[in-house]
Amino acid sequence: MVISGVRRQQNMPLHERIIPYLETAGLYHLARLNSQWFWVDEPLLSAFIERWRPKTHTFHMPFGECTVTLEDVAYQLGLPIDGEPVSGCLSEFENFMENERPVWVWFRELFGELPPQNKVKQMTVCYTWFHEQFRVLPADATDDIVRIYARAYIMMLLSSQLFTDKNANRVHLHWLPYVASLEDLGRYSWGSAALAWLYRCLCRGTNRNVVNLAGPLQLLVLDLLEVSLWAEYLPRNDAVDQRVVAAHLCLDRLRVHDIVWEPYSSPEVAAIVHPEILVDEHRRLWTAVTSLIYFAAIEWHQVDRVMPQFGGVQHLPQLALNIDWLHAKDGRGGDKWSPSYYQEWHQHWEDRHARVLSVDRVADLGPLAEYLDWWCRVAHRFLSPEVAFQDPRPIVLTEEARHRGSSQAPPMVQVVDRPYNRRVDRRRRIGTCTTDREWRWLADRLEEDQAGDDHGGDVDHRVP
Repeated sequence: MVISGVRRQQNMPLHERIIPYLETAGLYHLARLNSQWFWVDEPLLSAFIERWRPKTHTFHMPFGECTVTLEDVAYQLGLPIDGEPVSGCLSEFENFMENERPVWVWFRELFGELPPQNKVKQMTVCYTWFHEQFRVLPADATDDIVRIYARAYIMMLLSSQLFTDKNANRVHLHWLPYVASLEDLGRYSWGSAALAWLYRCLCRGTNRNVVNLAGPLQLLVLDLLEVSLWAEYLPRNDAVDQRVVAAHLCLDRLRVHDIVWEPYSSPEVAAIVHPEILVDEHRRLWTAVTSLIYFAAIEWHQVDRVMPQFGGVQHLPQLALNIDWLHAKDGRGGDKWSPSYYQEWHQHWEDRHARVLSVDRVADLGPLAEYLDWWCRVAHRFLSPEVAFQDPRPIVLTEEARHRGSSQAPPMVQVVDRPYNRRVDRRRRIGTCTTDREWRWLADRLEEDQAGDDHGGDVDHRVP
């Protein structure tokens, strides 16, 4: 697992003169987490990733679905939820799309100097260069110098803790338009961008060929440990494979009443939470079914499938939105992932306030009986072998479950599905000019080979 990014910036002191800029940007609570050490239980994390479903962005559990939501991001990382999407596009290596300004000219203006060539790789700068150049703020620093150090700290904070990739040692230059105006950093929805990146990393982690996991892992670890208190009983001195098997078995044995559905409702949490993140401006978006945007990574916040996490009753969910087309985009390919190209999904975020679900809170949390019946039929609920169970696998429906909550699902704005047409486009090419040219090329090669054979030459029938 890629956990060095979470630990790396702990050696960066948080100077008092930089704190006002972090508060304006809405990143101060995230910066305070640098003093915390996050222990990542890799077997536990692996067991949960095997239950992650990219179609729904939820963990499939024996009792239903659960996931990391915008509410978790607000409480645990203190990031603002409402605001403009974190987006943009680089057209070429030398230019930003915004006014086609040369990137390294802009870099010198913002940081006063350029990194050496051996510290630069494509559109990233080595983390160690930032760490060495801007670690200690001079005592007699002017306001302009403080702003330079604040920009460097924010770029390292975003690259190494919130939006870390598998390298975990590079600082991307797509943050230059953001740190150029420190006063405007508070306009952005850092919380939705962080959750979009976490979703994208989890979806990539379900690929059997992927062995590392990136993203804001501290958010994932804290959220998973709140699902239940069973994790402390896992023996930590066993082999990794044995602990993964033990985690599978513990997850398979979980039931609805084993779950802490609303961990933030306790008075202890209310006493230490940051109130500026819990204002109605941000709270009302926790139950919004909308798009989450982080540059080319666009994911879907499908909280209609996890209503018990917000104090409501889980009804039969609607069909999951087809986002395979979005998962195929990774930020490469010029301006083919710019905000204008993704205008449809940006519009979903613009309409986020109209996509908020109303939740009828109930005392006895849990899904309806019809949901449990449906879930037992369609879900892959268990990962452990049958011999590991001593009790019957089907969920026993209690009488309370048959009369729990309202029978009406919350109203929801319909979203037009967008199919993944890559395979369809390939089939359409058959018989077109493109495929005709390919066949003509093969026919010409065969004619050349036959002509060479007539003259006694050697024929090479290999297709290049």
